[in-house]
Amino acid sequence: MGGPAQGTPSPESTPENRLDSWKEIGAYLDRDVTTVQRWEKREGMPVHRHLHDKRGSVYAVPAELDAWLKSRQLRLESEGGAQIGGQNAPASLAAERSAAAGSILSGSRLWFVLAAIAITAVLAIAYAISRGRTDRAASPKIRSIAVLPLKNMSGDPGQDYLADGMTDALIGRLSSIHDLRVISRTSVMRFKNPQVSVPEIAKELRVDAIVEGSVTREDNRVRVTAQLIRASTDEHFWSQNYDRELRDALSLESELAQTIADQVAVTVTGPERERLGAVRPIAPDVYEAYLQGLYALNRSPSKANIEESIEYFQQAIAKDPTFAPAYVNLALAYSELGSNFVGEPPEANRQKQINATQKALELDPNLPIAHILWGDAEEQDWRWADAEAEYRRALDLDPNSPYACSALAWWLLWQGHTNEALEWAERGRQLDPFGADATETGWMLFEARHYDDSVRQLRGVLTTQPNDAETLWDLGIALIDKGQPSEAIPILEKAVYLSGRSSGVLGSLIQAYAKAGRRGDALRLLAELRERRRRRFVPAGAFVSAYLGLGDKDQVFAWLDQACQEHSNTVMFLKVDAAFDPIRSDPRFVSLLRRVGLG
Repeated sequence: MGGPAQGTPSPESTPENRLDSWKEIGAYLDRDVTTVQRWEKREGMPVHRHLHDKRGSVYAVPAELDAWLKSRQLRLESEGGAQIGGQNAPASLAAERSAAAGSILSGSRLWFVLAAIAITAVLAIAYAISRGRTDRAASPKIRSIAVLPLKNMSGDPGQDYLADGMTDALIGRLSSIHDLRVISRTSVMRFKNPQVSVPEIAKELRVDAIVEGSVTREDNRVRVTAQLIRASTDEHFWSQNYDRELRDALSLESELAQTIADQVAVTVTGPERERLGAVRPIAPDVYEAYLQGLYALNRSPSKANIEESIEYFQQAIAKDPTFAPAYVNLALAYSELGSNFVGEPPEANRQKQINATQKALELDPNLPIAHILWGDAEEQDWRWADAEAEYRRALDLDPNSPYACSALAWWLLWQGHTNEALEWAERGRQLDPFGADATETGWMLFEARHYDDSVRQLRGVLTTQPNDAETLWDLGIALIDKGQPSEAIPILEKAVYLSGRSSGVLGSLIQAYAKAGRRGDALRLLAELRERRRRRFVPAGAFVSAYLGLGDKDQVFAWLDQACQEHSNTVMFLKVDAAFDPIRSDPRFVSLLRRVGLG
């Protein structure tokens, strides 16, 4: 920051009369925090930094702010403006002009001049209105939007979960609008502490408008400040503050979403309006437990984080058994625990996932994620048509859900409709350009035998997320299927390390070792997997991958049978995965396809 922000504080800057935070500075100027931060950055508003002490990171001096405001007003007036940040120019200036006019003019001449002034004013107002309408008409229609992570202005980093949770809720409500493309939370979280301007962020996300704002919590009250910015011009065309009790947080989120929809002038259907307005009071301790659960679940997909989220969701349910979002996210957490990446026994969590999903749908049949999870359950029982219906229902409720796009894309892939699957995957990637869907698109590309495109896509993800274990795992598999197991080995070794020696990743590394001619290394890791299975659960899919690499068909079919009993995702890929090509002509394989409804 240049100018006064870096200057020496004035003598008046004693601790007693300082404004010791962005929040205090904003309150003094009657502006939100985002606006005053922008003033400092772009217009040199005097803000100082504390160094070498434990006070807040910034402070300002009221006298300096007053002087800066006065100079800013004079500058804007000299440029022809009569307003300062949305407020009229000081009354004293108008009074001085009036007094000057009164001392010069009198009698009929005064009336003549006043009449001329009045006519001029009317014409100016008419021009301004006409110009405003023309500007609005000339502005392109807003068809896409991104909600940047709301800033936690509570002064307590421990309240980050509240700001993140309200960001998620706002995105979720806006996502139900078919006429608006809304970027998912995974991608916008990349800009939680942005180092680039709003137009640059909008360009990266390919959106027409940006929502930014902040959340401040004081005891059981919460204040949300939000504003809309047109991406092409950096124009702030709407802003508003919302003050509520924490128990009315859902009402606040609903009102904010409806206002934004109105401001961007998108078409909102009757059912969409009804879902946007669906609210209920919620006890603060229930809402906090729920948001803490979301915060833990949205961290890296480790067993510890998922189990922490489950504890919070269970706390919320115990306090309010009618709160449907807690059930659906509890189901999602159980689903994550049963994935090959985490490696928990699926039978231990599958029924819990089904029960929680069913309860969520009983309480609220309009929860998109609940329909996705119910579709997953149908799919794991190989009721393919029922699963498709659930995914399409989720998309009807939330056309901006990258997870629903992804679920339908996988369904199509497993049925062998690879081109249509890639189209839906691409749609999901547009909604979540920096999220997991970019990795999933890479996976689908290699399942569709587009190996070069797959490798390019996955390497692209790793340029921004070099330590993402799941992306590394997928890239390793793509390289194996492409016939480059030696290149896959260092990538999978890194994935093994970053994943905490995930059994699923170990199975793929065994396959790479075997196909690269390092049979001794493959057998060594296979022995580790077998020993691990004697002590705890190891998914059958890990052994399927290992024995496919080693070329032991009998063991492959034995473990595929076990995978069917586990309802493992491994069997979903029977129809398309290149790894199964060497055994496709075996009668046992044909029988297996029929068994799972893919033959």
